[in-house]
Amino acid sequence: MKLGFVGTGALSSAIVTGLKSLPGETTPVVISPRNEAIAAGLAARYRDVRIAADNQAVLDQCDTVMLAVRPQIAREVLKELRFRPDHHVISLIATIPREEIAGLVAPAAQVGKALPMPLIARRQGSTIICPPDPIVATFFGRLGGVIEVEDQSEFDALSVVTATYAGYFRYLDTIHAWVSSQGVPRDKARDYITNIYKALADAPDTAPDENFMHLAQDYATRGGINEQVLREMTERGTFEAFAESLERVHRRITGK
Repeated sequence: MKLGFVGTGALSSAIVTGLKSLPGETTPVVISPRNEAIAAGLAARYRDVRIAADNQAVLDQCDTVMLAVRPQIAREVLKELRFRPDHHVISLIATIPREEIAGLVAPAAQVGKALPMPLIARRQGSTIICPPDPIVATFFGRLGGVIEVEDQSEFDALSVVTATYAGYFRYLDTIHAWVSSQGVPRDKARDYITNIYKALADAPDTAPDENFMHLAQDYATRGGINEQVLREMTERGTFEAFAESLERVHRRITGK
């Protein structure tokens, strides 16, 4: 494999960083020069990462191409490029359907979608791929977990989960700000919150046959403080508003 990236942003950087953290990893990587700082940083850190003159040069030098341009400019960028029939194209652009990508990168015959998360830089988290592809699954499997799906609608629904990262950290920031306002040193509050939520992240593994609501009920002891917060957030429509946001994101991804 000779791997190229059209678009060199945070996600491309995370994938390359995770890949190059593998012992003995020597896959040649060619990156586009669009984000000069990120491209220069990757090329400086890894001797087998090179910066191409432009996006077309990435295609000309590679057999496997990951598309990581912003969705707002993706169509404009891709229609100017000349793909080959032997190109293996993997789109990381969440909001453009695979069928449309396939049309934009014709005559490339092998086209799929993948949705890794930023923690792939540390070889953590799962990457969704559609359709199932043994080469793509093997690649991302070395960098964390892989979930292969046959159906575009299933891929789109799972993609919505990735829209919740910022909200999750805003939730933690609200807790941190309140605890700090009570006179607890900020670093001590941050360490405690971080450790608590790391532990909570493992809770589903302790009850693999139960849904998340079951876990919520387990922690919401009757008359306890967890029950109070859950009840008050529910009464204020917090979760309904959140579900509505997820629905709007889904409509944006699917174009419906």
